[in-house]
Amino acid sequence: MKQIIYALLALIVLLGTQSCTDETIGSSLTDTRTAIIEDSSFVLTGHSVPNHRLQARTSTQLVGLLKADGYGTLSSEVVTQFIPASIIDTTGVPTNMIDSCRLMLTITGNGFTGDSLPPMRLNVYRLNKQLPTPLYSDFDPSNYYDESDLLGSNSYSPKSTTTVYFETNGATRSYEAIFVPMPVSLARDIQNEYRQHPETFKSPSAFAQFFPGIYIKNSYGSGRVMNFNRTEFQVFYRKSTTFNETDTITENHSTYMAASPETVQDNIITMEVDAKVEQRIDEGQAIIVAPAGYEVQLRFPIQEIINSFRDNVGDDLGVINKLELTLPAEDPGTAYNIEPPTNLLMVKTSKKDQFIAGDSLTNNKDSFYAVYNSAKKAYIFSGLRDYILNIINNQDGIASEDDINLTVTPVDITTYTVPATYYTSESSVVTKIAPQVSTPAITRLRLDKAKVKITYSKMMM
Repeated sequence: MKQIIYALLALIVLLGTQSCTDETIGSSLTDTRTAIIEDSSFVLTGHSVPNHRLQARTSTQLVGLLKADGYGTLSSEVVTQFIPASIIDTTGVPTNMIDSCRLMLTITGNGFTGDSLPPMRLNVYRLNKQLPTPLYSDFDPSNYYDESDLLGSNSYSPKSTTTVYFETNGATRSYEAIFVPMPVSLARDIQNEYRQHPETFKSPSAFAQFFPGIYIKNSYGSGRVMNFNRTEFQVFYRKSTTFNETDTITENHSTYMAASPETVQDNIITMEVDAKVEQRIDEGQAIIVAPAGYEVQLRFPIQEIINSFRDNVGDDLGVINKLELTLPAEDPGTAYNIEPPTNLLMVKTSKKDQFIAGDSLTNNKDSFYAVYNSAKKAYIFSGLRDYILNIINNQDGIASEDDINLTVTPVDITTYTVPATYYTSESSVVTKIAPQVSTPAITRLRLDKAKVKITYSKMMM
């Protein structure tokens, strides 16, 4: 009878260390020897599948039109609702003292893919009814706005940004911003609504009844897409105050509303993959294209791994220390040097849609993520131990089709930085995983060079 015991790793490592240096461990373990075994003889197979319809799960706003050889043609527009300010300054501020307003769109870092020089222009329209939910990247906004209701228009490029500063987590950070002038009547309407119906400002859904949101589209030019991570409606006004019996007029500004993760928003994406990339996919290459391009479905050799482990351990005792997958990534070569996705999610294919719709985080049993390692040019999924143990412990070591069929898809990952304390160092916690829309990305996964490696300890009695 085969006997497999899953004990604390620390204990097994300790026994293994002693047995390497001394055959006699004690009177009760006189004939015990421990070997550490690594096995990477397994074959991984898979293929690309379309991933053209993404569910909106992110606050990133991608705007523009990009054509790149070796990648394709990407167009992206945005619809978004707003969360209102909970308090609007009205004391000493009659509506005629609101002087101007603007939409601020900020980027971090370069914040764009493509050419920085071509002239491009965006239009901002007022939505005329509330957005439906859920939203997907193929959403048609034509019935939600009127072209005559243009709120503002402006050029946008990395060369025309203005540096702004915000305090985030106690630190002041700089961002580059694009400003779109808005009609002052909009700011005055919002202030009047606040005076007359303050309940409108109690929630995003209530506010959307009053102001459904905006539609942002590229109206002129091509050559790049820009990633906006902060969208605010800023208002500039004069305020009348009395200090020491002296009437004073001060100039002020305030944010009346902003897009946030709590609001309904969507990137409307049209992606036409380069014909050369399509041909390579037809030839069997496993290529990922983002956003709204292709993902890869794998057949993971989990049953072969379990069978090999059991056969090797036999009637001895064994503990699985680690199971990891290394996926080499190859640059297919594109204009503008479009890079591989920063993060890949690997999830059971049967659970992928549920994972995205539920705003789930990985659990290392049926969902995992890996960060691109630019030095090794690979994605390393190192936390697969619970995946194999769950099958052995709860399914008698028999993998189902759901266990074998996995999907690898590009994602945007949001993290929260936990500040360092006297006892701990600074750390990062994943707070959100969503389909990648932040930047264009492409890579070829070299499944023929992938390595699936299991490491386990075998205690021979």
